[in-house]
Amino acid sequence: MSDRSPLPPARLHAEAELARDALSTPLLSRAARLARWAGPDTRVDAGGGLLDEQLPAAAEALGLSGGDAAAYASEAWRVAVDTGLVEIVDEEEGTVAAGADLALLTGGSPREVLRVWLGVLETVLADASVPDLGGIVDAMAEGGEVDLSSLDFDPKGEAEFLDGVLGNLYLLTVGEDGPGGGPVPLPALAASVLVPDGMAEPTDDVLQQVSDAMMRLDGQFRLLEPAGLVEYTPVDEALLAEGEGGDTAEEPAASGDDMDVTRYGMVRLTPLGLYGLRARLLEAGFAAPAVGDLADKGADALLDGTAAFGPAAAQAETEQWLARREPLAAARELLAAARGSDAGAPLRRLRCQQALSLVGADAEPALREVLDDAELGGLARVWLTEHGARDVPAPSEAMVFWLTIDTVAAQLDAEGNSQELRALVEGLARQHGGFFDTAWRVGHPATADVLEAMGRLHPDKKIAKEARKAAFKARSQRAG
Repeated sequence: MSDRSPLPPARLHAEAELARDALSTPLLSRAARLARWAGPDTRVDAGGGLLDEQLPAAAEALGLSGGDAAAYASEAWRVAVDTGLVEIVDEEEGTVAAGADLALLTGGSPREVLRVWLGVLETVLADASVPDLGGIVDAMAEGGEVDLSSLDFDPKGEAEFLDGVLGNLYLLTVGEDGPGGGPVPLPALAASVLVPDGMAEPTDDVLQQVSDAMMRLDGQFRLLEPAGLVEYTPVDEALLAEGEGGDTAEEPAASGDDMDVTRYGMVRLTPLGLYGLRARLLEAGFAAPAVGDLADKGADALLDGTAAFGPAAAQAETEQWLARREPLAAARELLAAARGSDAGAPLRRLRCQQALSLVGADAEPALREVLDDAELGGLARVWLTEHGARDVPAPSEAMVFWLTIDTVAAQLDAEGNSQELRALVEGLARQHGGFFDTAWRVGHPATADVLEAMGRLHPDKKIAKEARKAAFKARSQRAG
Protein backbone atom coordinates (compact mmCIF):
# COMPACT_ATOMS: atom_id res chain seq x y z
CA MET A 1 0.00 0.00 0.00
CA SER A 2 2.12 2.88 -1.28
CA ASP A 3 -0.78 5.17 -2.15
CA ARG A 4 -1.27 8.01 0.31
CA SER A 5 -4.84 8.92 -0.73
CA PRO A 6 -7.39 8.93 2.09
CA LEU A 7 -8.61 5.51 3.15
CA PRO A 8 -12.24 4.78 4.03
CA PRO A 9 -12.99 5.80 7.62
CA ALA A 10 -12.71 3.17 10.33
CA ARG A 11 -15.51 2.69 12.85
CA LEU A 12 -13.57 2.27 16.06
CA HIS A 13 -14.89 1.03 19.37
CA ALA A 14 -14.52 3.28 22.42
CA GLU A 15 -11.00 3.43 23.83
CA ALA A 16 -12.17 2.09 27.20
CA GLU A 17 -13.62 -0.99 25.50
CA LEU A 18 -10.51 -1.46 23.37
CA ALA A 19 -8.28 -1.17 26.44
CA ARG A 20 -10.28 -3.92 28.16
CA ASP A 21 -9.85 -6.06 25.05
CA ALA A 22 -6.09 -5.38 25.08
CA LEU A 23 -5.72 -6.38 28.74
CA SER A 24 -7.52 -9.65 28.08
CA THR A 25 -5.37 -10.72 25.13
CA PRO A 26 -3.35 -13.85 25.96
CA LEU A 27 0.01 -12.30 25.12
CA LEU A 28 -0.31 -9.04 27.06
CA SER A 29 -1.97 -10.68 30.06
CA ARG A 30 0.80 -13.32 30.25
CA ALA A 31 3.51 -10.68 29.88
CA ALA A 32 1.95 -8.63 32.68
CA ARG A 33 1.70 -11.68 34.97
CA LEU A 34 5.35 -12.52 34.44
CA ALA A 35 6.35 -8.91 35.08
CA ARG A 36 4.58 -9.11 38.44
CA TRP A 37 6.02 -12.57 39.12
CA ALA A 38 9.62 -11.48 38.58
CA GLY A 39 11.63 -10.77 41.72
CA PRO A 40 15.16 -10.28 43.08
CA ASP A 41 16.10 -13.85 42.22
CA THR A 42 14.98 -13.63 38.59
CA ARG A 43 17.90 -13.81 36.18
CA VAL A 44 18.17 -13.17 32.46
CA ASP A 45 20.80 -13.86 29.84
CA ALA A 46 22.73 -11.30 27.79
CA GLY A 47 19.78 -10.89 25.43
CA GLY A 48 17.27 -10.26 28.22
CA GLY A 49 15.68 -13.72 27.98
CA LEU A 50 14.88 -15.80 31.02
CA LEU A 51 17.49 -18.39 31.87
CA ASP A 52 16.43 -21.91 30.89
CA GLU A 53 16.30 -23.10 34.48
CA GLN A 54 13.75 -20.39 35.32
CA LEU A 55 11.34 -21.15 32.49
CA PRO A 56 9.50 -23.96 34.34
CA ALA A 57 8.73 -21.64 37.25
CA ALA A 58 7.60 -18.92 34.82
CA ALA A 59 5.34 -21.38 33.03
CA GLU A 60 3.89 -22.47 36.36
CA ALA A 61 3.21 -18.84 37.27
CA LEU A 62 1.21 -18.58 34.04
CA GLY A 63 -0.70 -21.77 34.76
CA LEU A 64 0.81 -23.45 31.69
CA SER A 65 1.79 -27.06 31.34
CA GLY A 66 2.75 -29.43 28.56
CA GLY A 67 5.48 -29.46 25.97
CA ASP A 68 4.92 -25.87 24.76
CA ALA A 69 4.67 -24.29 28.22
CA ALA A 70 8.31 -23.16 28.36
CA ALA A 71 8.10 -21.67 24.85
CA TYR A 72 4.96 -19.70 25.74
CA ALA A 73 6.59 -18.46 28.94
CA SER A 74 9.73 -17.43 27.05
CA GLU A 75 7.64 -15.53 24.48
CA ALA A 76 5.62 -13.75 27.16
CA TRP A 77 8.79 -12.75 29.00
CA ARG A 78 10.37 -11.33 25.86
CA VAL A 79 7.22 -9.30 25.18
CA ALA A 80 7.33 -7.98 28.76
CA VAL A 81 10.92 -6.83 28.25
CA ASP A 82 10.30 -5.36 24.78
CA THR A 83 7.28 -3.35 25.92
CA GLY A 84 8.81 -1.95 29.12
CA LEU A 85 6.79 -4.05 31.56
CA VAL A 86 10.15 -5.39 32.79
CA GLU A 87 13.44 -3.50 32.91
CA ILE A 88 16.95 -4.94 33.00
CA VAL A 89 18.54 -3.44 36.13
CA ASP A 90 22.05 -4.85 35.79
CA GLU A 91 23.12 -6.43 32.51
CA GLU A 92 26.21 -8.08 34.01
CA GLU A 93 24.29 -9.61 36.90
CA GLY A 94 21.20 -10.22 34.77
CA THR A 95 18.84 -8.75 37.36
CA VAL A 96 15.47 -7.23 36.56
CA ALA A 97 12.74 -5.05 38.06
CA ALA A 98 9.22 -4.04 37.21
CA GLY A 99 9.14 -1.51 34.38
CA ALA A 100 7.47 1.88 34.51
CA ASP A 101 4.77 0.80 32.05
CA LEU A 102 3.57 -2.07 34.24
CA ALA A 103 1.66 0.35 36.48
CA LEU A 104 -0.16 1.75 33.43
CA LEU A 105 -2.01 -1.53 32.96
CA THR A 106 -3.88 -1.01 36.22
CA GLY A 107 -3.65 2.74 36.84
CA GLY A 108 -3.25 4.27 33.40
CA SER A 109 -5.79 5.74 31.04
CA PRO A 110 -7.31 3.60 28.26
CA ARG A 111 -5.03 5.36 25.78
CA GLU A 112 -1.95 4.54 27.86
CA VAL A 113 -3.00 0.89 28.04
CA LEU A 114 -3.44 0.86 24.28
CA ARG A 115 0.02 2.38 23.85
CA VAL A 116 1.48 -0.57 25.75
CA TRP A 117 -0.53 -2.98 23.62
CA LEU A 118 0.75 -1.34 20.43
CA GLY A 119 4.24 -2.21 21.65
CA VAL A 120 3.14 -5.84 21.98
CA LEU A 121 1.78 -5.71 18.44
CA GLU A 122 5.06 -4.41 17.01
CA THR A 123 6.99 -7.18 18.74
CA VAL A 124 4.69 -9.89 17.40
CA LEU A 125 4.65 -8.45 13.87
CA ALA A 126 8.45 -8.51 13.88
CA ASP A 127 8.35 -12.15 14.98
CA ALA A 128 5.80 -13.02 12.29
CA SER A 129 8.19 -11.75 9.60
CA VAL A 130 10.94 -14.18 10.67
CA PRO A 131 10.95 -17.73 9.24
CA ASP A 132 10.54 -20.80 11.43
CA LEU A 133 14.11 -21.78 12.29
CA GLY A 134 13.15 -24.76 14.42
CA GLY A 135 14.33 -27.34 11.92
CA ILE A 136 17.64 -25.55 11.39
CA VAL A 137 18.27 -25.32 15.13
CA ASP A 138 17.54 -29.04 15.53
CA ALA A 139 19.91 -29.91 12.70
CA MET A 140 22.71 -27.80 14.19
CA ALA A 141 22.14 -29.38 17.62
CA GLU A 142 22.58 -32.80 16.06
CA GLY A 143 25.80 -31.75 14.36
CA GLY A 144 24.27 -31.62 10.91
CA GLU A 145 25.36 -29.22 8.21
CA VAL A 146 23.02 -26.38 7.31
CA ASP A 147 23.18 -24.42 4.07
CA LEU A 148 21.99 -21.01 5.25
CA SER A 149 22.06 -19.70 1.67
CA SER A 150 19.24 -22.12 0.86
CA LEU A 151 16.87 -20.19 3.13
CA ASP A 152 16.27 -17.56 0.41
CA PHE A 153 14.89 -15.27 3.10
CA ASP A 154 14.43 -11.52 2.65
CA PRO A 155 13.45 -9.99 6.03
CA LYS A 156 12.51 -6.63 4.53
CA GLY A 157 10.54 -8.22 1.71
CA GLU A 158 8.72 -10.55 4.11
CA ALA A 159 7.78 -7.66 6.39
CA GLU A 160 6.54 -5.63 3.41
CA PHE A 161 4.48 -8.58 2.19
CA LEU A 162 2.84 -9.03 5.60
CA ASP A 163 2.21 -5.28 5.79
CA GLY A 164 0.55 -5.43 2.37
CA VAL A 165 -1.67 -8.32 3.42
CA LEU A 166 -2.68 -6.58 6.64
CA GLY A 167 -3.26 -3.35 4.70
CA ASN A 168 -5.66 -5.14 2.37
CA LEU A 169 -7.39 -6.80 5.34
CA TYR A 170 -7.83 -3.30 6.80
CA LEU A 171 -9.33 -2.04 3.52
CA LEU A 172 -11.72 -4.98 3.35
CA THR A 173 -12.79 -4.30 6.93
CA VAL A 174 -13.42 -0.57 6.59
CA GLY A 175 -14.65 -0.52 2.98
CA GLU A 176 -18.39 -0.47 2.39
CA ASP A 177 -18.14 -3.07 -0.39
CA GLY A 178 -16.18 -5.53 1.74
CA PRO A 179 -17.29 -8.02 4.39
CA GLY A 180 -16.98 -5.42 7.14
CA GLY A 181 -16.20 -7.26 10.35
CA GLY A 182 -16.78 -10.66 8.76
CA PRO A 183 -14.06 -13.25 8.06
CA VAL A 184 -12.03 -13.22 4.85
CA PRO A 185 -10.84 -16.44 3.17
CA LEU A 186 -7.06 -16.72 3.38
CA PRO A 187 -6.61 -17.51 -0.35
CA ALA A 188 -8.57 -14.38 -1.30
CA LEU A 189 -6.41 -12.28 1.00
CA ALA A 190 -3.18 -13.70 -0.44
CA ALA A 191 -4.51 -13.24 -3.98
CA SER A 192 -5.36 -9.59 -3.27
CA VAL A 193 -1.63 -8.92 -2.91
CA LEU A 194 -0.20 -11.31 -5.49
CA VAL A 195 -2.61 -11.35 -8.45
CA PRO A 196 -1.82 -8.39 -10.76
CA ASP A 197 -4.59 -5.89 -11.42
CA GLY A 198 -6.47 -6.68 -14.61
CA MET A 199 -5.56 -10.38 -14.64
CA ALA A 200 -8.90 -12.07 -15.32
CA GLU A 201 -7.65 -15.63 -14.80
CA PRO A 202 -4.57 -16.22 -12.62
CA THR A 203 -1.84 -18.26 -14.29
CA ASP A 204 -0.60 -21.53 -12.80
CA ASP A 205 2.51 -19.71 -11.59
CA VAL A 206 0.44 -17.06 -9.80
CA LEU A 207 -1.81 -19.72 -8.28
CA GLN A 208 1.26 -21.48 -6.93
CA GLN A 209 2.49 -18.21 -5.44
CA VAL A 210 -0.92 -17.75 -3.79
CA SER A 211 -0.79 -21.29 -2.40
CA ASP A 212 2.74 -20.79 -1.01
CA ALA A 213 1.81 -17.42 0.50
CA MET A 214 -1.30 -18.92 2.05
CA MET A 215 0.81 -21.44 3.94
CA ARG A 216 3.18 -18.70 5.15
CA LEU A 217 0.24 -16.57 6.26
CA ASP A 218 -1.24 -19.51 8.13
CA GLY A 219 1.80 -19.60 10.40
CA GLN A 220 1.89 -15.81 10.72
CA PHE A 221 -1.77 -15.46 11.69
CA ARG A 222 -1.34 -18.22 14.28
CA LEU A 223 1.33 -15.98 15.86
CA LEU A 224 -0.75 -12.81 15.57
CA GLU A 225 -3.97 -14.17 17.07
CA PRO A 226 -2.73 -14.31 20.73
CA ALA A 227 -1.85 -10.60 20.45
CA GLY A 228 -5.51 -9.82 19.72
CA LEU A 229 -4.94 -8.54 16.19
CA VAL A 230 -7.08 -11.15 14.44
CA GLU A 231 -9.47 -13.99 14.98
CA TYR A 232 -8.19 -16.85 12.89
CA THR A 233 -9.50 -20.23 11.74
CA PRO A 234 -6.34 -22.10 10.65
CA VAL A 235 -5.80 -24.03 7.45
CA ASP A 236 -7.14 -27.58 7.69
CA GLU A 237 -4.39 -29.86 9.04
CA ALA A 238 -5.15 -32.35 6.26
CA LEU A 239 -4.19 -29.74 3.68
CA LEU A 240 -0.96 -28.98 5.53
CA ALA A 241 -0.14 -32.68 5.55
CA GLU A 242 -0.72 -32.83 1.79
CA GLY A 243 1.64 -29.92 1.30
CA GLU A 244 4.34 -31.50 3.47
CA GLY A 245 4.00 -34.78 1.57
CA GLY A 246 4.56 -33.09 -1.75
CA ASP A 247 1.06 -33.77 -3.03
CA THR A 248 -0.73 -31.12 -5.05
CA ALA A 249 -3.75 -29.93 -3.10
CA GLU A 250 -6.84 -28.57 -4.75
CA GLU A 251 -6.20 -25.00 -5.87
CA PRO A 252 -7.99 -22.77 -3.33
CA ALA A 253 -8.53 -19.93 -5.79
CA ALA A 254 -10.39 -22.26 -8.13
CA SER A 255 -12.92 -23.42 -5.56
CA GLY A 256 -16.32 -21.75 -5.52
CA ASP A 257 -17.64 -23.89 -2.67
CA ASP A 258 -17.90 -21.86 0.53
CA MET A 259 -17.53 -24.99 2.65
CA ASP A 260 -14.28 -25.81 0.85
CA VAL A 261 -12.96 -22.25 1.17
CA THR A 262 -13.12 -22.42 4.96
CA ARG A 263 -10.63 -25.31 4.89
CA TYR A 264 -8.00 -22.90 3.59
CA GLY A 265 -8.21 -20.57 6.58
CA MET A 266 -10.47 -17.65 7.51
CA VAL A 267 -9.21 -14.46 9.11
CA ARG A 268 -11.07 -11.57 10.70
CA LEU A 269 -9.64 -8.30 11.98
CA THR A 270 -10.78 -7.71 15.56
CA PRO A 271 -11.94 -4.26 16.75
CA LEU A 272 -8.64 -4.05 18.64
CA GLY A 273 -6.78 -5.11 15.51
CA LEU A 274 -8.56 -2.42 13.50
CA TYR A 275 -7.39 0.15 16.04
CA GLY A 276 -3.84 -1.20 15.90
CA LEU A 277 -3.55 -1.26 12.12
CA ARG A 278 -4.98 2.24 11.85
CA ALA A 279 -2.38 3.47 14.36
CA ARG A 280 0.37 1.90 12.24
CA LEU A 281 -1.05 3.40 9.04
CA LEU A 282 -1.14 6.86 10.59
CA GLU A 283 2.45 6.48 11.75
CA ALA A 284 3.44 5.46 8.22
CA GLY A 285 1.92 8.64 6.82
CA PHE A 286 -1.38 7.35 5.47
CA ALA A 287 -4.58 9.38 5.72
CA ALA A 288 -6.61 6.90 7.77
CA PRO A 289 -9.67 8.70 9.14
CA ALA A 290 -12.00 7.32 11.78
CA VAL A 291 -15.71 7.99 12.15
CA GLY A 292 -16.03 10.74 14.74
CA ASP A 293 -12.88 12.65 13.74
CA LEU A 294 -15.03 15.53 12.43
CA ALA A 295 -17.60 15.65 15.23
CA ASP A 296 -16.01 18.65 16.95
CA LYS A 297 -15.15 20.54 13.76
CA GLY A 298 -17.17 23.03 11.73
CA ALA A 299 -19.73 22.22 9.06
CA ASP A 300 -17.26 23.12 6.31
CA ALA A 301 -14.86 20.44 7.59
CA LEU A 302 -17.73 17.94 7.85
CA LEU A 303 -18.97 18.48 4.28
CA ASP A 304 -15.47 18.47 2.78
CA GLY A 305 -14.27 15.61 4.95
CA THR A 306 -17.16 13.28 4.13
CA ALA A 307 -16.98 14.04 0.40
CA ALA A 308 -14.97 10.88 -0.25
CA PHE A 309 -16.84 8.72 2.27
CA GLY A 310 -19.27 6.01 1.27
CA PRO A 311 -22.95 6.62 2.13
CA ALA A 312 -22.97 4.58 5.36
CA ALA A 313 -19.76 6.14 6.68
CA ALA A 314 -20.90 9.65 5.75
CA GLN A 315 -24.17 9.12 7.61
CA ALA A 316 -22.42 7.73 10.68
CA GLU A 317 -20.03 10.70 10.76
CA THR A 318 -22.86 13.18 10.25
CA GLU A 319 -24.95 11.62 13.01
CA GLN A 320 -22.10 12.10 15.47
CA TRP A 321 -21.65 15.71 14.31
CA LEU A 322 -25.36 16.49 14.70
CA ALA A 323 -25.54 14.84 18.13
CA ARG A 324 -23.34 17.65 19.52
CA ARG A 325 -25.43 20.49 18.15
CA GLU A 326 -28.84 22.12 18.44
CA PRO A 327 -30.84 21.23 15.29
CA LEU A 328 -31.68 24.74 14.02
CA ALA A 329 -28.15 26.05 14.57
CA ALA A 330 -26.71 22.95 12.90
CA ALA A 331 -28.97 23.40 9.86
CA ARG A 332 -27.93 27.04 9.45
CA GLU A 333 -24.25 26.11 9.73
CA LEU A 334 -24.61 23.33 7.17
CA LEU A 335 -26.37 25.58 4.67
CA ALA A 336 -23.76 28.30 5.04
CA ALA A 337 -20.97 25.78 4.44
CA ALA A 338 -22.72 24.39 1.35
CA ARG A 339 -22.43 27.61 -0.63
CA GLY A 340 -19.77 28.08 -3.27
CA SER A 341 -18.95 27.87 -6.97
CA ASP A 342 -15.73 25.85 -6.68
CA ALA A 343 -15.38 22.36 -8.12
CA GLY A 344 -16.19 20.69 -4.78
CA ALA A 345 -19.33 22.75 -4.10
CA PRO A 346 -21.90 20.41 -5.75
CA LEU A 347 -20.78 17.46 -3.63
CA ARG A 348 -20.80 19.67 -0.52
CA ARG A 349 -24.42 20.54 -1.26
CA LEU A 350 -25.27 16.87 -1.75
CA ARG A 351 -23.70 16.03 1.62
CA CYS A 352 -25.55 19.00 3.11
CA GLN A 353 -28.84 17.71 1.73
CA GLN A 354 -28.11 14.26 3.17
CA ALA A 355 -27.20 15.77 6.52
CA LEU A 356 -30.37 17.88 6.61
CA SER A 357 -32.42 14.74 6.01
CA LEU A 358 -31.24 13.58 9.45
CA VAL A 359 -32.40 16.81 11.12
CA GLY A 360 -35.99 16.99 12.31
CA ALA A 361 -38.66 19.60 11.76
CA ASP A 362 -36.76 22.07 13.98
CA ALA A 363 -34.61 22.87 10.94
CA GLU A 364 -37.52 24.30 8.93
CA PRO A 365 -36.82 28.02 9.70
CA ALA A 366 -33.26 27.64 8.38
CA LEU A 367 -34.53 26.16 5.09
CA ARG A 368 -37.11 28.93 4.63
CA GLU A 369 -34.40 31.53 5.13
CA VAL A 370 -32.60 30.36 1.94
CA LEU A 371 -35.60 29.94 -0.38
CA ASP A 372 -34.45 32.89 -2.47
CA ASP A 373 -30.80 31.83 -2.51
CA ALA A 374 -29.68 30.95 -6.05
CA GLU A 375 -27.52 28.03 -4.86
CA LEU A 376 -29.64 26.71 -1.99
CA GLY A 377 -33.22 27.60 -2.96
CA GLY A 378 -33.86 24.40 -4.91
CA LEU A 379 -32.38 22.25 -2.17
CA ALA A 380 -34.53 24.03 0.42
CA ARG A 381 -37.71 23.44 -1.57
CA VAL A 382 -36.94 19.72 -1.86
CA TRP A 383 -36.39 19.44 1.91
CA LEU A 384 -39.53 21.40 2.82
CA THR A 385 -41.69 19.40 0.42
CA GLU A 386 -40.34 16.09 1.66
CA HIS A 387 -41.06 17.12 5.26
CA GLY A 388 -44.65 18.09 4.50
CA ALA A 389 -44.19 21.83 4.97
CA ARG A 390 -46.99 24.14 3.79
CA ASP A 391 -46.83 27.14 1.48
CA VAL A 392 -43.64 26.08 -0.28
CA PRO A 393 -43.22 28.33 -3.33
CA ALA A 394 -42.85 26.56 -6.66
CA PRO A 395 -39.35 26.77 -8.16
CA SER A 396 -38.71 28.64 -11.37
CA GLU A 397 -37.60 26.68 -14.42
CA ALA A 398 -34.14 28.21 -14.09
CA MET A 399 -33.89 26.94 -10.50
CA VAL A 400 -35.03 23.44 -11.50
CA PHE A 401 -32.38 23.20 -14.21
CA TRP A 402 -29.68 24.67 -11.97
CA LEU A 403 -30.49 22.10 -9.25
CA THR A 404 -30.46 19.32 -11.84
CA ILE A 405 -26.99 20.28 -13.10
CA ASP A 406 -25.77 20.65 -9.52
CA THR A 407 -27.12 17.20 -8.55
CA VAL A 408 -25.57 15.41 -11.53
CA ALA A 409 -22.25 17.19 -10.91
CA ALA A 410 -22.29 16.00 -7.31
CA GLN A 411 -23.10 12.43 -8.36
CA LEU A 412 -20.26 12.48 -10.90
CA ASP A 413 -17.87 13.60 -8.19
CA ALA A 414 -19.13 11.04 -5.68
CA GLU A 415 -19.62 7.97 -7.86
CA GLY A 416 -18.01 8.52 -11.24
CA ASN A 417 -19.67 6.77 -14.17
CA SER A 418 -21.85 4.49 -12.05
CA GLN A 419 -24.92 2.55 -13.15
CA GLU A 420 -27.05 4.74 -10.84
CA LEU A 421 -25.81 7.88 -12.56
CA ARG A 422 -26.40 6.33 -15.98
CA ALA A 423 -30.01 5.64 -14.97
CA LEU A 424 -30.39 9.24 -13.73
CA VAL A 425 -29.08 10.61 -17.03
CA GLU A 426 -31.45 8.44 -19.05
CA GLY A 427 -34.36 9.50 -16.86
CA LEU A 428 -33.61 13.20 -17.24
CA ALA A 429 -33.42 13.01 -21.02
CA ARG A 430 -36.63 10.96 -21.16
CA GLN A 431 -38.72 13.08 -18.77
CA HIS A 432 -37.76 16.53 -20.03
CA GLY A 433 -38.44 17.13 -23.70
CA GLY A 434 -35.90 19.54 -25.12
CA PHE A 435 -33.75 19.20 -22.00
CA PHE A 436 -30.50 20.00 -23.80
CA ASP A 437 -31.93 23.04 -25.59
CA THR A 438 -32.34 24.70 -22.19
CA ALA A 439 -29.64 23.01 -20.10
CA TRP A 440 -26.67 24.53 -21.94
CA ARG A 441 -27.82 28.02 -20.93
CA VAL A 442 -27.75 27.21 -17.17
CA GLY A 443 -25.28 29.49 -15.43
CA HIS A 444 -23.73 26.73 -13.33
CA PRO A 445 -19.91 26.34 -13.36
CA ALA A 446 -20.26 22.60 -14.03
CA THR A 447 -22.84 22.82 -16.85
CA ALA A 448 -20.47 21.94 -19.69
CA ASP A 449 -18.86 19.07 -17.74
CA VAL A 450 -22.25 17.62 -16.81
CA LEU A 451 -23.57 17.78 -20.39
CA GLU A 452 -20.38 16.20 -21.67
CA ALA A 453 -20.74 13.39 -19.14
CA MET A 454 -24.37 12.88 -20.16
CA GLY A 455 -23.21 12.49 -23.74
CA ARG A 456 -20.70 9.91 -22.62
CA LEU A 457 -23.14 7.98 -20.45
CA HIS A 458 -26.35 7.94 -22.49
CA PRO A 459 -26.69 4.74 -24.56
CA ASP A 460 -28.81 6.37 -27.31
CA LYS A 461 -26.38 7.74 -29.89
CA LYS A 462 -28.75 10.48 -31.04
CA ILE A 463 -29.36 11.78 -27.51
CA ALA A 464 -25.68 11.45 -26.70
CA LYS A 465 -24.87 13.62 -29.71
CA GLU A 466 -27.39 16.25 -28.54
CA ALA A 467 -25.72 16.29 -25.12
CA ARG A 468 -22.26 16.80 -26.64
CA LYS A 469 -23.52 19.64 -28.85
CA ALA A 470 -25.09 21.27 -25.78
CA ALA A 471 -21.80 20.90 -23.90
CA PHE A 472 -19.98 22.65 -26.76
CA LYS A 473 -22.48 25.53 -26.63
CA ALA A 474 -22.07 25.81 -22.85
CA ARG A 475 -18.28 26.03 -23.13
CA SER A 476 -18.56 28.62 -25.91
CA GLN A 477 -20.92 30.67 -23.75
CA ARG A 478 -18.53 30.65 -20.79
CA ALA A 479 -15.58 31.50 -23.04
CA GLY A 480 -17.51 34.41 -24.49
